Amino acid sequence: MKTNVEEISPVKKKLIVEVDSTEVDNLLQAAYKKVGKRAKIPGFRPGKAPKKILERYFGDQVHEDVTRDIISNTFPKALQESDMYPLGTPLLEKNPLKAGESFTYSAIMEVRPEIQVKDYLGVEIEKEECVVSDEKVRERLQQIQKAHGKLNVIEEDRPVKEGDYVVLEYEGFENDAPIEGIKAHNFMLHVGSGDFHPGFESALIGLKKGEQGEVDVDFEETYYHEKLAGKKVHFTFQIHDVKEMVLPELDDAFAKNFGDEFQDMQTLENRVREMVTAEEEKRIETDLKRRLMQDIAEKCEFDLPEVLVNAEIDNALNRVRENLMRSGSSFEKAGLSEEKLRKDFREDAEKRVKEMLILGEIANREGISIDDEELAEGIAGIARSMGQPVESIKQYYEARGLMDSLRETLMEEKTLNYLVEHAKIPTEQSENAKPDTQTDVQKEPS
Repeated sequence: MKTNVEEISPVKKKLIVEVDSTEVDNLLQAAYKKVGKRAKIPGFRPGKAPKKILERYFGDQVHEDVTRDIISNTFPKALQESDMYPLGTPLLEKNPLKAGESFTYSAIMEVRPEIQVKDYLGVEIEKEECVVSDEKVRERLQQIQKAHGKLNVIEEDRPVKEGDYVVLEYEGFENDAPIEGIKAHNFMLHVGSGDFHPGFESALIGLKKGEQGEVDVDFEETYYHEKLAGKKVHFTFQIHDVKEMVLPELDDAFAKNFGDEFQDMQTLENRVREMVTAEEEKRIETDLKRRLMQDIAEKCEFDLPEVLVNAEIDNALNRVRENLMRSGSSFEKAGLSEEKLRKDFREDAEKRVKEMLILGEIANREGISIDDEELAEGIAGIARSMGQPVESIKQYYEARGLMDSLRETLMEEKTLNYLVEHAKIPTEQSENAKPDTQTDVQKEPS
């Protein structure tokens, strides 16, 4: 067997494999002998049919089987000899198999690029100081308060005002023709939230329950719904109900709803401060790692394997698809174009792949790896965060073949932590923040 490698690009190679004629003839002869033993051909006893007869009856199948066997037996050896590790499934091209002639096939594949990473240790980068203001704590308490609010029907016959929740039906038209999918019944809209469109929501203000209306809305080109983006749409609507959010008082009685450990509002406020502090610390750490990786990545330029970029885009699409399915929706119902999403996700996917490859190269240089104990700790961490048994999480990853992917993710995180440990990090006071007492991370009130 002879091998030769042609470079199509820094990340795409063509591996050419040639198997000599003697090996081809031996394999063909063995295949015909095997076929002849079990073949049932009129006029011949099993194992007695001449080769020419066997070729006439089984030639195409024999050549196909031998071709497949040659490739499956020689390709792993050829990869090893040429020191190549394909990403994704190689594209095979093969010549016809003929007796008395050598057999040649080729495999076009993407491979990991050669990466020259420099100056990745001792990077100078600032880290924001974690300071939680009273205002941030109040904002989080208000969010918790709102989450426990109740929507009550407004009994008085008053017009809609900003902040109300309106139940309505609507339909959208373009050039007097109904737009498919732009129609709803019993649709609840928080007036003034901007969740639908400010132009539509403002048209509801001043109207009362049972009243009808219409409005023209000019949607921006960047509007999330594909069927509305960049269009002037005429809406007709009718208000069925008007509700308002009634919020509970932030007092000791409210605090006691979260469990026996919360006896007064001060205890709840302290816990919220701890929770916000933990989130801020995590945000600061994540931002630090992001900027550190950006600094290192900007010094590296190399081609990206398209197969890895596409895989990253597919992962992003699958996450969106799963989130929509959980809410009973889909790309079509949400007015999202998969083709447009693929384009929108490409930039982030390329950035993610570049950083992944750089981290892999640094891990290799520094001898960073994840052993079985660290993998088990990673699974246990996921189980804790999801409130699930460790064995259930382990079975989930094993059943879907995700253990190697998890190990790689943990190795990336370990490598990032290594880079942070070896970075030069002064701290800076966060802007518009007032120092407050900080405490250790505790669980969120539930």
